[in-house]
Amino acid sequence: MTIADKAVLVTGANRGIGRALIEEALRRGAARIYAGTRQPLVAADGRVTPLRLDVTDAAQVERAVAAVESLDILINNAGVAVSDDLGDRAVLERHLAVNLLGTYAVTQAFLPKLIRSGGAVVNNVSMMALAPLPLTPSYAVSKAAAFNLTQSLRALLAGRGVTVHAVLTGPVDTDMTRGFEIPKASPASVARAIFDGLENGEEDIFPDPMSASVAESWRTGQVKALERQFAAMVDVTPAAS
Repeated sequence: MTIADKAVLVTGANRGIGRALIEEALRRGAARIYAGTRQPLVAADGRVTPLRLDVTDAAQVERAVAAVESLDILINNAGVAVSDDLGDRAVLERHLAVNLLGTYAVTQAFLPKLIRSGGAVVNNVSMMALAPLPLTPSYAVSKAAAFNLTQSLRALLAGRGVTVHAVLTGPVDTDMTRGFEIPKASPASVARAIFDGLENGEEDIFPDPMSASVAESWRTGQVKALERQFAAMVDVTPAAS
């Protein structure tokens, strides 16, 4: 999957990694980029089409689908992260609504276009899908669920010509990590690594120094082997009558 001459949709495109993905897609020669944001976005480059897209709003998702003529790459980047202690169910539900169900809704809505193009889905799920940071447990729970969704879609869509990729980001210098005094990768470097991973056909993309430190052990580990073993069952399991 190359980026040049492709149609790309990025959710959460107004800042941070989302904005960097838009800029990197332009640099790599994408033909059309759809920038999904909750607030209006002004684009200087004519190849960028702003879309009002709150991933939790079914009507906005439906209108976005109608506005996109064709699509090769969907990047589910929109997300929410709030510090909590799992004491408030509403906080957990908010994270699940955006980070899990929003990703699901957008993917399902654009799936027919991606099947027609033989395209790709890229879900930004975070390293916290593998291990939670107890300061943001609701975020970690939602990202773990989004990672499992990604793995499930990967197996289910392989036979339909759509590849599904997980981005396991570590700390990135964005608004979400403001206040955390830790080493952080730049959004631009992460965006480059995401597209590099996509172009290299990596199922799981580790786009920054912290996440890259666990990449090899993940790819060669027993959990990844189990994922592949289970995925192979999709082709042999009889259809339900």
